[in-house]
Amino acid sequence: MSTDQDLLTDGLLAHPYAVYDRLRDIAPVHRVTGPDGSPAWLVTRYDDVRQALADPLLSLDKRHALPGGYKGFALPPALDANLLNMDPPDHTRIRRLVGRAFTTRRVEQLRAPIRRTADRLLDALGTNGGPHGSTDLIAAYAAPLPITVICDLLGVPDEHRRDFRAWTDVLVAPDPARPQAAKEAVVAMLGFFTQLLADKRKEPADDLLSDLIAVRDESDSAGSDRTGSDRLTEDELMSLAFLILFAGYENTVQLIGTAVLALLQHPGQLAALRADPTRLPAAVEEFVRYDGPALLAIRRFPLEDVTIGDVTVPAGETVLLSLAAANRDPRRFPDADRFDLGRDAAGHLALGHGIHYCLGAPLARLETEIALAALLERLPDLQLDGDPGDLRWRPSLRARGLLTLPVTY
Repeated sequence: MSTDQDLLTDGLLAHPYAVYDRLRDIAPVHRVTGPDGSPAWLVTRYDDVRQALADPLLSLDKRHALPGGYKGFALPPALDANLLNMDPPDHTRIRRLVGRAFTTRRVEQLRAPIRRTADRLLDALGTNGGPHGSTDLIAAYAAPLPITVICDLLGVPDEHRRDFRAWTDVLVAPDPARPQAAKEAVVAMLGFFTQLLADKRKEPADDLLSDLIAVRDESDSAGSDRTGSDRLTEDELMSLAFLILFAGYENTVQLIGTAVLALLQHPGQLAALRADPTRLPAAVEEFVRYDGPALLAIRRFPLEDVTIGDVTVPAGETVLLSLAAANRDPRRFPDADRFDLGRDAAGHLALGHGIHYCLGAPLARLETEIALAALLERLPDLQLDGDPGDLRWRPSLRARGLLTLPVTY
């Protein structure tokens, strides 16, 4: 077993794309040590990753994992019964129930509210610093925008939003010096969602969570069986609320941050986009290809021995599919390490592929488009404040994102 512990800890955290370039050439399906110290297989070439993402023999259900393998987050059942751990038919049933809220047409109806939120956040920058100032764009803009949007969609009260953001940050990048912090965050979130569901049952509102509760409770009162097409268990309901909030916030804040950084580091392309903002929807595809929010897809477990590339992976072992490496594969995207808003980035895998394609992709795209449009319009002299080499990134092998983004305007 040719593991490379240093490669996946020090190297990948500091220089992920350089590590992936090396692996694609020398070992595109590589036996590694996973984030928790357990063994896994890392897949880095575009064709292999794309095929594996859609392979029904690669299960997301942790019950198919061998003992001792990497399984991802350790969550209680009430938060773990979500789409990231499911195969059909349960995956199909639950995705059908919630998918109606995330169609492109439904999401487009959120355009005006999202823009109002973006303008309000930028107004606060003007109020605090006058027409010129400096700020951390993650804390002041990129983070509060998606947490506001997703909490409004679900119906989460304002007073709980800061807590949820803090819990999410702890789970995405656990601090080795505080081993109990992640467990405490999970306990706090479990209590939060338990109370939130109870409150929504007492006082339903015009929001997604109230709608999902109605589906759950009405199916119970009607006496439908476990295989009914509109059936949710209580754990599935709570887990779904957790996943929508967690993913809806986490992925979008990272994408907005890395997109702004890419533009600030490429002033010629920033000027071209500012001159023609109608290019923004297409530009979002290059942002997400070039430096997307997820380095890895959710771990998978072969139901039987499978061949990936020219390597046979035994049943039950953990497979990690590198979305970031696939999106920088020069076999698929010529000059792939170059940021180019004129590129046709169609076919990127940043948001997945197949039946597990990101449910919230339309919302993430729209939020990023609107966030950047507002910045281009209202902060014409936006610049990076300091040396790019001093920027701090999340210490996470899963999520790719900035801890801070200091700017002047």
